[in-house]
Amino acid sequence: MKLIDQNRFDEITKNFSTIGPLLVVGDLGIDKYTYGDVARISPEAPVPVLEVSKEWMKLGLAANISHNLQTLGVESILCGVIGEDQKAKDFEALLEDCGLKTWGLTRAAERPTTFKERITTSRQQICRVDYEDSSDISPKTGEKLLSKIADFKNDSKAIIIEDYSKGTLTADNLPKIMAIGKEAGHLVAVDPGRKTDPLLYKGCTLLKPNLVESKLMVEYLGYTYQDKNLSETAEILLDKLDLEKIVITLGPEGMALLERNSKKGLTTIPTAALEVFDVSGAGDTIITLMTASLMAGATLEEAAWISNCGAGVVVAKSGTATVDLIELNGFYKRMKSLLNE
Repeated sequence: MKLIDQNRFDEITKNFSTIGPLLVVGDLGIDKYTYGDVARISPEAPVPVLEVSKEWMKLGLAANISHNLQTLGVESILCGVIGEDQKAKDFEALLEDCGLKTWGLTRAAERPTTFKERITTSRQQICRVDYEDSSDISPKTGEKLLSKIADFKNDSKAIIIEDYSKGTLTADNLPKIMAIGKEAGHLVAVDPGRKTDPLLYKGCTLLKPNLVESKLMVEYLGYTYQDKNLSETAEILLDKLDLEKIVITLGPEGMALLERNSKKGLTTIPTAALEVFDVSGAGDTIITLMTASLMAGATLEEAAWISNCGAGVVVAKSGTATVDLIELNGFYKRMKSLLNE
């Protein structure tokens, strides 16, 4: 498949500044990175002792999508749930540092703000420590969240639903969120969770599972995956979930694309990654750029190439990362040069 040409790439990405705001809904959290060197083993137990040299925090989960949109020049409104704790204050401070608003946040005293700490050296991640409650949010908190989303629906032009199965998106509120988007005539893009009933995503415009998630979905729908190839898997999901478009990410193998009523059938494109350091946040970047590109007038294939280039940028970085327009354009030109186009 031929790489998107320069004129279309430029036209689509220049339109990013005109498409917002986009509404981002999903699980929220903080990613903390604790970095250092290991020079000895603890005398207390056979574990490494990390001598910490630096620490930093980043917006995580669905908040990383709003951060990605911000760096791409797209306005967004972030809706999700945080706790009534110090980490909630830290989360709001991170949003403000990134130039993002806190208007869409719902506070819930009964649960902590999701916080993930990764302990790492220059060579490897030693461990990850998670502070979270993945049970469903309470009905009262869910109603508050739905009220926020409904308030912002007319101020936005599309909805990105980011489901990490951390309890924000429930069997009760997810269909209502989908309905809010469809009633407003919005493009509704979904990055699905592995523990969520796939029928709750029925009727969305774009579904972006990875390969493992697509297998789990078809099995949930009553099919035996080993009997199905990738094309059949995409067709089953497109049909049974009443989708307009589906993109299945394949890791190092690229992406598979299928649209309703397309005569081309399943299309695959190769990965654009030139070097891989850390895959954290690559899925966030893909759903961000897929949605932004479609809103900016791209075809599904064009949107896939652009998001593929964005993922190529972030996997070469350490930790949960974002991509800006300069980096995106630079990566595209490197790809074009390598392919001699």
